[in-house]
Amino acid sequence: MASVEDLLRCSVAELTERFITGCHSVPTGLLEALEADSRQGARTLARRLRTQQGKNRAEGQRLRHLLRYETELWEQGHTHIAGVDEAGRGPLAGPVVAAAAILPRGWKLEGLDDSKKIGDEARREELAEAIKRGAVAWAVGVAEAEEIDRLNIRRASLLAMHRALQALGIQPDYVLLDAFTIPECTLPQRGIIKGDALSLSIAAASVLAKTTRDRTMRELDVRYPGYGLADHKGYPTASHVQAIRERGVLPIHRRSFAPVREALGATEPPSQGELFAERGPL
Repeated sequence: MASVEDLLRCSVAELTERFITGCHSVPTGLLEALEADSRQGARTLARRLRTQQGKNRAEGQRLRHLLRYETELWEQGHTHIAGVDEAGRGPLAGPVVAAAAILPRGWKLEGLDDSKKIGDEARREELAEAIKRGAVAWAVGVAEAEEIDRLNIRRASLLAMHRALQALGIQPDYVLLDAFTIPECTLPQRGIIKGDALSLSIAAASVLAKTTRDRTMRELDVRYPGYGLADHKGYPTASHVQAIRERGVLPIHRRSFAPVREALGATEPPSQGELFAERGPL
């Protein structure tokens, strides 16, 4: 590694490329030397590096906090802890998709959070690919619209979660879930309220579930053009409800949900599928 004296002989542009763009570790003493440098650009770089270090420390603390449930279980001797979450409880069309992810002990991924807090679709895809590369194991499970209508959305979501766990290929020692536990699952498990914002494993599963379902809806948009499925992902937006009324109900629509029932001319009260649906944001 170059000494501080050697680094100070570099141009500010070279130092910026190395430590800002390249994210190399800043050697001890360099910040103080840059702050005392006669070059204005060097002092500006020092401020940028201190800001960056502060953000990195805050992100490290956030990620350690998100691993508190996993860390407690690792310390109890559990090795394979699966986080499980689902996406697509509220839409009028398409499947509900669940994912399960087992992360290596102490594994962290900068920026990983509850998928609902990651507004940029491209960023969610980047995180999903990083999770797939870094996870000990991951899998998805799906319950289709027909199953949602037959079972209700809550039971269909639990079925998708169970299928995701079964598809892992590795049996978890413990399962962490967002809010629910799975009645059919005989593994030790814990439902954590707002778990996708409190557990890194559940957050990883939420990103995998969300990106998988979004990809499915984009594919369905190609098969069924004119409904805007790639944009609203099947949620009950005004444009989606209008498209159902004008173009008709598709095989992928959930017939137990009120706007679809109404388009079919049904007048009965909401089904269990409708009553258990969550109409959250996209």
